[in-house]
Amino acid sequence: MKLIFISGPSGSGKTTLSNQIIIKIKNGFVLSTDNYYKTGLISKLLSKFLEGYFDRSISFDYKLFKKDFNFILKNGISIYERSYNYEKKKITKILNETNNINFLIVEGIFSKEFSRTLHNHNYFFLELKINKNDCMKRVIQRDLKERGKAEKRAEKNFLKSWDIYYDKFKNKIIRNNTNEFVITKDTNIDYILKKIFN
Repeated sequence: MKLIFISGPSGSGKTTLSNQIIIKIKNGFVLSTDNYYKTGLISKLLSKFLEGYFDRSISFDYKLFKKDFNFILKNGISIYERSYNYEKKKITKILNETNNINFLIVEGIFSKEFSRTLHNHNYFFLELKINKNDCMKRVIQRDLKERGKAEKRAEKNFLKSWDIYYDKFKNKIIRNNTNEFVITKDTNIDYILKKIFN
């Protein structure tokens, strides 16, 4: 199974790129880290009082994500999909079986740090580098529509998330068995996909 990790700050287009890839390939599956936030009382409290909570590793349910990731990798199938509700701080488990998975795409702000935990796997890594203001516009639109935030709060949260994302990976070294591509708004995606899938 080929592994593709897509990372970038909030609003950089990770989900959009994942969907573009899935349309172009057969037997692919997207696992989004956005659906693996922690739930329960502690998560509800921290999300209210800790600035940038959803962009920090403390919010990510690594154990649950790893369980689903390993199951797909081992069996080539996915039985459930998970969906995180930001307002209720809950994960819904949806029965949706996908068979014969040959390409597993992991996308989200935690995909980069998760990829660094893999020691015996080759994978492709796509890093989105998009203008900060463009990202902020997208995030504000999304947060107003999907997450019930006021515009000022959405802007403040975005600026914090941008700093958290780039501070996190300041001194990280790319592993030798990683094929890394930087994606900008001018990148020819078809050219990148040919390199990955041929």
